[in-house]
Amino acid sequence: MSKSWASESASKSAAGEVMRAEKLAKTYAEGKMRTPVFDGLDLSVQAGETVAIVGASGAGKSTLLHLLGGLDTPTAGEVYVAGQKMSALSNAARGQLRNGALGFVYQFHHLLPEFTALENVMMPVMLGGADAGAAAQRAKELLQQVGLGHRVEHKPGELSGGERQRAAVARALVNQPACVLGDEPTGNLDEKTAATVFELMLELNRAQKTSLVLVTHDRRLARKLDRVLELHEGRLRELPASDV
Repeated sequence: MSKSWASESASKSAAGEVMRAEKLAKTYAEGKMRTPVFDGLDLSVQAGETVAIVGASGAGKSTLLHLLGGLDTPTAGEVYVAGQKMSALSNAARGQLRNGALGFVYQFHHLLPEFTALENVMMPVMLGGADAGAAAQRAKELLQQVGLGHRVEHKPGELSGGERQRAAVARALVNQPACVLGDEPTGNLDEKTAATVFELMLELNRAQKTSLVLVTHDRRLARKLDRVLELHEGRLRELPASDV
């Protein structure tokens, strides 16, 4: 497995910070119309920390997550991941950093339907430069940990919704990232399955000492994280436990 980002990540994590946004702004333009989502937003995520981001629909939570993950470009401001300034990287280098230092879990699993659970989970490791044998071994270990050791050869269409999300969690963690970004990862599941998948994410994140930034509408789940931030009118504010 390629870990070219790991030495830098480790040194920055030792300092306590794995991700930072500084004076982040995003404005969408359509013709002469300008729609600002937020302006001057700051955020710091510490090593091993779990952070929930809540807020009304349309507040920009998913937009913020995409900017933090390098999937979108801010109008102004900077994002640093594992000590590296995202805007200073080429597209290829940004992709390499994203693959190694970040994991992603979405509301919909985004597993590739033509590949097995094992092959889907292997992909980030293969992209990092590992050979197929090492990638398969790591993927099998994670699938076993998420309770899918007996389903490794099954394709997504043969898995239940909860099983697909557990495979997506395994894929997000397979490269032992510095931080996992989750966008409503349990929002498409029934309450019982959602709680199971959520607890699994927390358990694996803590076992790997990986940070977690989670966008969610479910405040019952948000309360279980270290911090809860509300995105409102373009600003983040930390909510006291009594307000969550």
